[in-house]
Amino acid sequence: MRGVTHHSEVAITMNMPARTMPYEVSVKGPDLLRDPLLNKGTAFSESERDAFDLHGLLPPHVGTLEGQIDRRLKAFRAIQTPFDKYVFLRDLQDTNETLFYALLGGHLEEMLPIVYTPTVGEACERFSDHYAKPRGLFISWPKRDCIEQILSSPRLDPTQVIVVSDGERILGLGDQGAGGMGIPIGKLSLYTACAGIHPARTLPILLDVGTDNEERLGDPLYVGWRQRRVRGQEYDDFVEAFVSAVTRRWPNVLLQWEDFARQNAGRLIERYRDRLCTFNDDIQGTAAVAAGTLLAAIHATGGSMRDQRIVIFGAGTAGMGIATLLIRLMMSEGIPEAEARRAFYAVDRTGLLLADTPDLLDFQRPFAQSRDAIAGWSLQQPGQVGLLDVMNNARPTTLIGVSGQPGAFSEPVVRAMARGVKRPVIFPLSNPTSRSEASPHDLLAWTEERAIVGTGSPFPPVTRRGQPFRTDQTNNSYVFPGIGLGVLAVGARRVSDAMFEAAARALAAASPARLDPDGPLLPPVTALRSVARIVAGAVARAARAEGHCPPLDDVEIDARIDLTMWRPRYQPYRYTG
Repeated sequence: MRGVTHHSEVAITMNMPARTMPYEVSVKGPDLLRDPLLNKGTAFSESERDAFDLHGLLPPHVGTLEGQIDRRLKAFRAIQTPFDKYVFLRDLQDTNETLFYALLGGHLEEMLPIVYTPTVGEACERFSDHYAKPRGLFISWPKRDCIEQILSSPRLDPTQVIVVSDGERILGLGDQGAGGMGIPIGKLSLYTACAGIHPARTLPILLDVGTDNEERLGDPLYVGWRQRRVRGQEYDDFVEAFVSAVTRRWPNVLLQWEDFARQNAGRLIERYRDRLCTFNDDIQGTAAVAAGTLLAAIHATGGSMRDQRIVIFGAGTAGMGIATLLIRLMMSEGIPEAEARRAFYAVDRTGLLLADTPDLLDFQRPFAQSRDAIAGWSLQQPGQVGLLDVMNNARPTTLIGVSGQPGAFSEPVVRAMARGVKRPVIFPLSNPTSRSEASPHDLLAWTEERAIVGTGSPFPPVTRRGQPFRTDQTNNSYVFPGIGLGVLAVGARRVSDAMFEAAARALAAASPARLDPDGPLLPPVTALRSVARIVAGAVARAARAEGHCPPLDDVEIDARIDLTMWRPRYQPYRYTG
């Protein structure tokens, strides 16, 4: 924490229950008010105003956190557009983090679509327009020899969680260059709001290796490095220098990769997953939330994993990550691996992946069907196996979209699926909302309300049997905060496949549909903090089982999780300057 004596220690103790001894703070006056981790605004007491020379800098009224929340909520609701609401909340975060998280945590359902998807997508596109205050680190290619120096600031000592992006594949919007910083900022906001990770422990980073986005390159306001993207061995060397510097600076840090292009995302996580505690949320987090929601749907319909025939539309790293975890779940139920793989149909923009499809990527090959598997299929156009052909011939039970292609789940496709299965499970997971493969309203209309639907971005409630029904937001925010919480609480050294399986099963176990088959598959967004606590417990126990953390008993694990979860509230200060 900036401006605090022994700030590493304070960052940890601020996660503990309320205490009577004040925190020692070494800055005063305007410097104190400019520090978002320390600023209380009008809630500084009279004695603190005396001690820190705040009289005259603040209005005379001594407020409370609750009163400040009411004032900011009123202002937030008076703003007309989602983007302007986003800018308002980002300014609040850069002014007073305690107030920001108290406001966000108390109104998650209302504000999650603003700080996260879908509005964060527009915020990344317009990042240079609204950039005002520094947050996180921009590590650019021209400064590649200064990475150690950039990371060395003492104010970064408390860092325990890093979210990093290179901005090349922001949601379904493509290359946003330096504007991609909006994603690490947004993800870490949810680490704090949903899992209680203290904001002093979080660090967003953007690796700026240029951009190939013509609009960004031509924008005179663009804040990033105005050059074409660095690629090939130079790119790999740059990432290697970054990872090496991070592990030297923070040997036990949790590093989360976000929105890297598919030619880099999979190979980077494979390269580094055994060197440090790291995961890729687009691949592994998406897989865990999709698997957990599918398990809940299967329970609600009375089926089993053995019965599933699964189509994944969008055969990138996210789609194949989902398939990999689902195969693991099938094998845990005794299904041989070869049989499990035959139940998957991966469809890319060129059609169904087949073993002889030209230019298959390495991570796609295990999910390509053989020509023999489609022998006898009736095709609309000979030699081309499109999504509708797969629906008509494979008769899938589950359709998952991670393609970023809006409207790809068309009426013919959905009706064809519905003819072959009583309760089709359809998850259009692409973000933001503008990139969703279909809307819940259409999916229900085209299946006579039989579809079980989960979306990646928030949608309004739909009508089912004449009653409003909440659409399940099958979004990574249900898993990655809890995964990070579990890892940090027990000091896990790695993030393993078993830990993602544990997260998926924990999410499924929390499904309201377990008690009511007609209920939602996922808990409401308002329960995300409770969900993170549940997921953290499962992840921590999986880490213990694999020897990735100390051999703690269940009571110790639960106590550590509770101790790690910070709650936004003001604490008394004592000046030590």
